[in-house]
Amino acid sequence: MNAMFEGYGGNGQAYDEMFDGDELRSPYLRLRESLATLTTPELVSRVEALQAGYLAQGVTFDIGGEERAFPLDILPRVIEQDTWSQIDAGVQQRVRALEMFLADVYDAGTVFDDGVIPRRVITTSSHYHRASAGVRPPNGVRVHVSGIDLIRDNAGEFRVLEDNVRVPSGVSYVMTNRRAISSALPETIAQHRIRPVAAYPQRLLAALRAAAPAGVTDPNVVVLTPGVYNGAYFEHALLARTMGVELVEGRDLECRRGRVMMRTTQGLAPVHVIYRRIDDEFLDPVHFRADSTLGCPGMVDAARAGNVTLANAVGNGVADDKLVYTYLPDIIRYYLSEEPVLKNVDTWRVGNAEAREEVLDRLDELVLKPVDGSGGKGIVIGPRASRAELDELRTKILAAPRDWIAQPVVQLSTVPTFVDGELGPRHVDLRPFAVNDGNRVWVLPGGLTRVALARGELIVNSSRGGGSKDTWVLAGPRVAVADLADEAGEGDAVAEVPEVREATEPPSPPPPPATQPETPGPALTALQEQAEQQQQAGPTTRSPRC
Repeated sequence: MNAMFEGYGGNGQAYDEMFDGDELRSPYLRLRESLATLTTPELVSRVEALQAGYLAQGVTFDIGGEERAFPLDILPRVIEQDTWSQIDAGVQQRVRALEMFLADVYDAGTVFDDGVIPRRVITTSSHYHRASAGVRPPNGVRVHVSGIDLIRDNAGEFRVLEDNVRVPSGVSYVMTNRRAISSALPETIAQHRIRPVAAYPQRLLAALRAAAPAGVTDPNVVVLTPGVYNGAYFEHALLARTMGVELVEGRDLECRRGRVMMRTTQGLAPVHVIYRRIDDEFLDPVHFRADSTLGCPGMVDAARAGNVTLANAVGNGVADDKLVYTYLPDIIRYYLSEEPVLKNVDTWRVGNAEAREEVLDRLDELVLKPVDGSGGKGIVIGPRASRAELDELRTKILAAPRDWIAQPVVQLSTVPTFVDGELGPRHVDLRPFAVNDGNRVWVLPGGLTRVALARGELIVNSSRGGGSKDTWVLAGPRVAVADLADEAGEGDAVAEVPEVREATEPPSPPPPPATQPETPGPALTALQEQAEQQQQAGPTTRSPRC
């Protein structure tokens, strides 16, 4: 492996997270050392075992009608605690501001009156739903779960690429990736102090229970899925199983007298919180698409009456609108009186006449994105587009300028990735997941690293052939027992959280055994993840697209 790393080359101007020129960056010092004994055939064998395991578990995705194992790169992405602390603070800040923004947009609208953002930006958004106006969630939370997409620019600074507060997916990969890498590289993971990710389902369940309607002390929580043919069904089933709640489809629910009921073998049972994995337009045929059979008629009225909580709230999509994204720094300053911890990528609002003129002159230099696009669809990278594609794009922009934003071509950071038996730089992004219980925004330490497997490719989405990496957040040198318990999740035993030591120091040997030998912290992390594998293994079906 050392020879492979020595032959590793950077990728032009992109910031490489492992190498600074010929020098290793500090988070990767121990990783390289721990991989030094692995030969290339051994690494290939472990990669093949990873792929076989994902196929057996049904962690697959569909490209052109072909079912494939979701690509998981065997080499992890490593992030130091100091860097992660900034990401954590920035994501928390953004979620708090988005909560206040959404509450204002669907109620008083002071953000419009004070000139922070034009009202027409919201009312012309395809994700603005008047059915949500005046609906106040029981504990004031609309963004129960969020996924904030980050990239690392040429200078190594993390910036926000977009916000996902409708129905963000991909957290199942975070958990399954950690288990898989724990099995594939047990000796490597044992030499690192890595913050755990297994507590996510308990955190999510606690947040959902905290969002129950007033007066409900023991809420019935369900996960609402479109069904087994949905690309994200693997995630829906995994989360329902690990939270210990029912996985339901729209046909399992009915609304009676303003309340949502679930059909069971013992009759109808009340439902108080619905973690819905269905887009707004298909959720309630009374208010949205009349031909939808995925949701349940009357669900929105039940939420308006305060008898059920929908997580995430209907109408959150206005905050995902990429035009609204351009106003987020001002929105943070307006609501929180703080400067943004994480900056946006520089962006032109194509609806602005002056900006549009500049963008049209530079189409072959910029990246153009539809404001309501997802999954990398509709993005045009100017330097790689043909003249015909740019002419078509120009026509679309002139016809509907509000529908587009423009950004400079940002060379996403690269991380060493093992592709087709060779190690090379591949571009990555990062989606940290945050859970809001009304009292605290908790950010899962790690998040989903998506990687573009084709050399030089900048679009990392799995629907475009991308894969993922396990994301290791190294623990700090000193963490109090109370903090360890808090990270493990409410109700979890402190013993389930790894002991934390200085990341740059070798682990000290365990003390002499008393009644039962203690295991050093990182080894316990691996054992914990492997022990949970049977409990958290997903069903044999497709995994979510990111």
